[in-house]
Amino acid sequence: MVAISVRNLDKTFGRNKALKNVSVELDEKEMVALIGASGSGKSTLIRHIAGLVVSDKGRGEINVFGTAIQKDGTLAKGVRKHRREIGVVFQQFNLVGRLTVLTNVLMGVLGVAPSWRTLLGIFTNEEKQKAMNALGRVGIASHAAQRSSNLSGGQQQRAAIARTIVQGAKLILADEPIASLDPASSRKVMDNLAHVNREDGVTVLVSLHQVDYAIKYCPRTIAMREGEVVFDGPSHRLTPEFLQEIYGADSIELLSPEEQRRKAESKRADQPAQPAADGDLVLAYAAR
Repeated sequence: MVAISVRNLDKTFGRNKALKNVSVELDEKEMVALIGASGSGKSTLIRHIAGLVVSDKGRGEINVFGTAIQKDGTLAKGVRKHRREIGVVFQQFNLVGRLTVLTNVLMGVLGVAPSWRTLLGIFTNEEKQKAMNALGRVGIASHAAQRSSNLSGGQQQRAAIARTIVQGAKLILADEPIASLDPASSRKVMDNLAHVNREDGVTVLVSLHQVDYAIKYCPRTIAMREGEVVFDGPSHRLTPEFLQEIYGADSIELLSPEEQRRKAESKRADQPAQPAADGDLVLAYAAR
């Protein structure tokens, strides 16, 4: 079954064309990376699929699991109901800092529980147990009673993933979830997304800034540049040389710090040695 279908999507902000005739399709249970340099349109595309932004009038159509999210610049009727199937993990974590981690995760039931009950913070024992199980799956159950503002960035992102588990999302849209994290925290967040994809059969589209994570975790990658899809295929093809072909000088943004250092060292090694100055030759001869 097709999980995401995007057809001929255009989006303009003022004079800037953020998306240009974008068409992509994801099958159910896929885990796909979305990469691109800054300003390539990744976040804009994710927000459209989530139904948070509408396309230009008369342009574009988005369906999720066969149900229309928007068409021709207008949200579909009943889209709020269908958003229950879509969990979004934002770069900024989007947790309420003064609330406990458990309460933040319990917000995943907002789409199905009566609004009056969730607004009053009244949750059933079954919902609380479900939230604790989700926190256990992402490895932070011991922090359930803490204020979410006391968590590290990586722990907050894992809480956001736990919230999508409680929500029962069939699709997770992760918008640069590891952009501000250290490598160890980044790996834990990506491991959790991969486990949810594998164990629960949840479709995952994750926007990434470093291509090495796309290669490690996602069999398929969609690459964007200046609002257009410029590559859609196996992640293993994303060699530094291939990225250079696609992005030119901007490709350096997509490499990990380790890969950037390797490229710099390789470039220095390939440069011909500079001839010694006359003074250097005299000093070298005198030292013999």
